[in-house]
Amino acid sequence: MFDALGERLQVIFRTLRGYGHLTENEIREGLREIRMALLEADVDLSVVKDFTEAVRQRAATDEILKSLTPGHHLVKVVRDEMVAILGGEGSESALKRAPQPPSIYLMTGLQGSGKTTTSAKLARLLKGQGRSPLLVPADVRRPAAVDQLRVLGKQIGVPVADVGPGAAPADVCREALREARLVGRDPLIVDTAGRLHIDEELMTELQVLKVNLLPVEILYVADAMTGQDAVRAASAFHARVGLTGIILSKADGDSRGGAVLSIRKVLGVPVKFVGVGEHTDNLEPFHPDRMASRILGMGDVLTLIEKAEDVASKEEADDLARRLRKSELTLDDLASQLEKVSRLGSLRQIVDMLPGAGALRDMPLDEKEMTRTRAILSSMTREERLRPDLIDGSRRLRIARGSGTSVSDINRLLKQFKQMRKMMKTMARGGPGRGPGLFGAARGFRR
Repeated sequence: MFDALGERLQVIFRTLRGYGHLTENEIREGLREIRMALLEADVDLSVVKDFTEAVRQRAATDEILKSLTPGHHLVKVVRDEMVAILGGEGSESALKRAPQPPSIYLMTGLQGSGKTTTSAKLARLLKGQGRSPLLVPADVRRPAAVDQLRVLGKQIGVPVADVGPGAAPADVCREALREARLVGRDPLIVDTAGRLHIDEELMTELQVLKVNLLPVEILYVADAMTGQDAVRAASAFHARVGLTGIILSKADGDSRGGAVLSIRKVLGVPVKFVGVGEHTDNLEPFHPDRMASRILGMGDVLTLIEKAEDVASKEEADDLARRLRKSELTLDDLASQLEKVSRLGSLRQIVDMLPGAGALRDMPLDEKEMTRTRAILSSMTREERLRPDLIDGSRRLRIARGSGTSVSDINRLLKQFKQMRKMMKTMARGGPGRGPGLFGAARGFRR
């Protein structure tokens, strides 16, 4: 989402870091470039003015002007002010809970913003936290929306409330609330109706639901692809129903990022979650400090670690390390690890979380090669993955046909795996006075 803005800002900072000292003219020129970068990213004009003025005042102090590394100090100032715009150092992503369960979360937004999918994503995230959500399809005028929520609910193992023929949204919600109290469901995630534009009928319906349900959270799903239009629409919803949080959808798309940098400042409502992909597990809590670091190319290692902890337990990691030490790595292990990596996100998303990601942006990342490898491994039997020596000519032909690849692809994978095992075995034996160790293994692998 922030590729263009991040690249532009990092070029500006590299220029500023090149100066042995900074003059007021150089700071003024740097701020002009930052202002242009933010405006091109579709950040609200009032936000840009407040941001650059705050940076200018802090940058004009003797601490920076007379510093031995003024460029680095200025980058820190920009980061601090960006964090302030996004919501401050503390995360506000935690959802409120009702004193008496069930808690009710009202999902609002325009049609096409990804509201229904985001409702399912939120349900999956809360289920993973040990809660027992119930999805409520209150967009009864669009049968397709109700069917979509049912399909998504089945995928993630979360129940969806029934919709009777001709039932009004308030009736559906009332019955769902009764069911939740009866069986102990908490929270209720209510997928409300959307429109292609804001109209009086939509707002009246939302106000009625708010009065009847008394939700603890009214969340607006904003399409990050729409830029300032998302801010304007969210402002209209906030004025009528009083939003408590924003969820940005489609943040993995080709947007300029202005909505993220504007919406918190303009509305005074926190961004709570960000949708970073199409799958139901692609919803992340929003952390202002981490997002600012990601924009400025400083990486987001904490989020990467949290993602890794979600897909692999410590026991699994310890078991794999033990097997590596004993040179017991199999193709089954490789398949398992590739599957876990895929659950972290795309290779580009993973790289963008690493410090200095801007310098790695042009690095070729072959997603197709990983997909091809996973397809080949999936076409093998478990016995073949555990004992690759069983894979003779006829089996290679069968695996190639099953994975849509060629026999040469199978041969290359088996050869690379054999070299990998050899390297691991050599590394396990290595050490002071005990074999070639890591560097010897690397030389052997190059051969």
